[in-house]
Amino acid sequence: MSETRIASRYAKPLLELAVERNCLEEVAKDMTAFTALCHSNRDFTLMLKNPVLGHLNKLVILKKIFTGKVNDLTLSIFDIISRKNREAYLPAIAKEFHRQYNVMKGIAEATITTVVPLNAELKKEVTAVVKNITGKEGVELTEKIDDSIIGGFILKIGDRQIDDSISSKLNELKLKFSQNLYVNKM
Repeated sequence: MSETRIASRYAKPLLELAVERNCLEEVAKDMTAFTALCHSNRDFTLMLKNPVLGHLNKLVILKKIFTGKVNDLTLSIFDIISRKNREAYLPAIAKEFHRQYNVMKGIAEATITTVVPLNAELKKEVTAVVKNITGKEGVELTEKIDDSIIGGFILKIGDRQIDDSISSKLNELKLKFSQNLYVNKM
């Protein structure tokens, strides 16, 4: 079974249970923090995926790290997933939970890539554009810095992409100049 499917199968009931117990915001914050921990600490993620370390040992490590810092529901989902020997999927489950949370709350996810960081005014303009395109009230904007685009921006909203970067325009010109329309082909 694919990682995405497994993550979805655990994230959806967790979301529903968090709504039922009125602790959705706390669990969402826990899952966001867990995802951030996985991105910032590669050793932690590798520990979760390590087949040599037993799943009960991983559960002990998770409990030592998160007891008293996260909601009880979050701890119980760590427990269930560890007992099923699927702790390697915890980062994907946390990410999928966040995605489903955003869908439920009507929050659009967008990523903007620029050469320099955006100031507050530009962020506000980009957020307004994303709201206009998606029709959603909330926007979660992720910024990326990439010098290779030379200038302009690349805005990704779901499966849509608006590429207004100088590097893509230069590539288009390069492609046009590589075709010689005035040479008669025989």
